Amino acid sequence: MSTMNISLPETLKTFVDERVASGGYGTSSEYMRALIRRDQDREHLRGLLLDGAASPPTAPADSAYFDGLRERARAR
Repeated sequence: MSTMNISLPETLKTFVDERVASGGYGTSSEYMRALIRRDQDREHLRGLLLDGAASPPTAPADSAYFDGLRERARAR
């Protein structure tokens, strides 16, 4: 694992320290890794949403569509 040093204003360092103490994180590094992973997940979801928005329209998701999904799920 590689390391990275960051500089924070005292107010942000205090915030991180408080989150570590109250948020179930063992160290500030664990907290930062969790934030980065959350940001990666957000970016991934954003990409999926943009891909979906750019895709061509399909059949409407009406009650018949969901009835068909339920039938296929029951068949499995």
